[in-house]
Amino acid sequence: MRIFQAAGDHQVWGQLGEGSRKHAPNPSIRSGLIFLAVFCSCVIGVTGQVADTIYYNGTVITVDDEQPAVEAVAAKDGKVLAVGARDEVLKRRGDETKLVDLGGKTMLPGFVDSHGHTYMIGLQATTANLLPPPDGAGKDIASLQKLLKDWAESNRRAVEKVGWIAGFGYDDSQLAEQRHPTREDLDEVSTEVPVLIIHQSGHLGVGNSKALEMAGIDAETEDPKGGVFRREVGSREPNGVCEEYAFFVLVGKLAASFDEPINDALVVEGIKLQASFGYTTAQEGRAIGSGLAAMERVAKAGKLQIDLVAYPDVLEVKDPKPSMNYTNRYREGGVKLTIDGSPQGKTAWLTKPYHIPPPGQKKGYAGYAAIDEKTTMEAVERAYANGWQILCHANGDAASDRYIDALTAAQKKYPEVENRPVLIHGQVLREEQVDAYRELGVFLSLFPMHTYYWGDYHRDSVLGPVRAPNISPTGWVLERGMMFGSHHDAPVALPNSMRILSATVTRKTRTGKVLGPEHKVDVATALKALTIWPAWQHFEEASKGSIEVGKLADFVILSDNPLEVDEDELANLRIEETIKEDVSIYRRPENGASVPAPASFGITLDHPEDRVRRGSPVLSFDPLGYDPIPDVGPGYGFRSACGDGCFNHGLSVMLRAIESASDRGAPDR
Repeated sequence: MRIFQAAGDHQVWGQLGEGSRKHAPNPSIRSGLIFLAVFCSCVIGVTGQVADTIYYNGTVITVDDEQPAVEAVAAKDGKVLAVGARDEVLKRRGDETKLVDLGGKTMLPGFVDSHGHTYMIGLQATTANLLPPPDGAGKDIASLQKLLKDWAESNRRAVEKVGWIAGFGYDDSQLAEQRHPTREDLDEVSTEVPVLIIHQSGHLGVGNSKALEMAGIDAETEDPKGGVFRREVGSREPNGVCEEYAFFVLVGKLAASFDEPINDALVVEGIKLQASFGYTTAQEGRAIGSGLAAMERVAKAGKLQIDLVAYPDVLEVKDPKPSMNYTNRYREGGVKLTIDGSPQGKTAWLTKPYHIPPPGQKKGYAGYAAIDEKTTMEAVERAYANGWQILCHANGDAASDRYIDALTAAQKKYPEVENRPVLIHGQVLREEQVDAYRELGVFLSLFPMHTYYWGDYHRDSVLGPVRAPNISPTGWVLERGMMFGSHHDAPVALPNSMRILSATVTRKTRTGKVLGPEHKVDVATALKALTIWPAWQHFEEASKGSIEVGKLADFVILSDNPLEVDEDELANLRIEETIKEDVSIYRRPENGASVPAPASFGITLDHPEDRVRRGSPVLSFDPLGYDPIPDVGPGYGFRSACGDGCFNHGLSVMLRAIESASDRGAPDR
């Protein structure tokens, strides 16, 4: 039964327990949190128990409307024991209690990933970094070629072993040429070794002539359903650019060379990168095949630093096993369905044409569906028939129309199912669709970070000046009293929580223009979209998302108070430390930059002597052999991964994993 819940002057659909009602949208939330100087003089906690740890001497933003700011927090057995005034909380101190002086910094609940791809984040972290500035140096095709050549030279043993040169994160909309590289461009990197580069959206890729040859893609190859092999002008000869399911054909050839240690290392590296941005709960938003198996193995080995919720592809995985319970920090949360592609890749399915069609398409081109109507309807009905939560990728408004139709039919057939369906992305929504999602009880996991990375491109090329301001329409959502999640969709972008916060609040593009001022969100609300609301999305609002007694002691410590700094400085806030269940798992290196860099994109691990010991001993892990590394300190402290933008030395995790596999006698593939 769906519960209709009042929230201030609004109403919210959802299946909310009593503990979640206070976290629903409320017009007065800002005023409720802003009184940071007026801390609660009382203490809330479990009477008589002695704390394992007490955090004090800083600002604590609890994201709890009833007690939004406190002076201190006590934790015991990985959970919050008490919150309140410093002197009262310190009464929980015992002989063995650890005191953590925040030094005036700001502590919040650990961030909960509303949507991302942990396994692919690992791939992002172990291939050539082709991202455009400010996250990389991929500014034109010549720079991509140089980055790939440099990576191949620095990782020769990996190239020899895997047989591929791979790069991640190029963005045609940010390249000087304003086009995708072609196979001829990549042939400049190598004609003997297959080269594959993956678009920042993860929905397209480009192969050189050797890669196309190995994948069996030529002029006679037909486009797969839901995908396109782009062709040379006036010819059927592939130009190397592969969209959607056509891209999966190409990337599958690369993935086929990954053995178990490599796949496991990708999971480990993805988790580590997310933890460095303050996430204590991660998501794998489309799990299939070897990636799904790798997550299960890494969890079974006890090597997950943070919680990981996976959503198997409902069309690819025959027997998903959703569970509400974690085992070794891992569970399957439901299933994932993908209806269309990406707007910046111009493969999202729209009801109105793209402002400027992509090369090879005529005026009136509006994208396309990745799956047909029958498949969509059956997939959503299957989720409801089994009581599974469903996450649906629908970027374009035509894709949302189809998802709404499928949900309407499924809910009519299974009216008692309470599965909190989720819309992923919803970049191009019409206002009446937000009303429809509200009526259907859908949680909207939106992508406001697009306004920064691709906002100018959306306005000038993708959607035009009329539709572009309404991408990720958080204003419409809040007007209707709805919760939403604000996600990173990494590896589409880095899982940079502070960039998400900044974009959700300011909606400023790369050129500093505000795209859709009516959808700007205040900081306190944006913090909820990173914490308590995505916790609700995952059915975990009773244990995560706010700092309250009885919830997990999952915290993130920031360099400054996001409620007090100028909004233009939000993106520059630093993640000082990430704490999972009262254990420090990441600490910013002392010489780290203001904004952490990627996990050095292929050079995450240096030699053992480069490990920097700091802080109290914690059990870390080696992503290659799973051998415990005691006393390393909170997270890894490698000099090559300190956020200083140095990407040009060391060996990739992929190489180290391959070497480790070879040492164990694992078969070559």
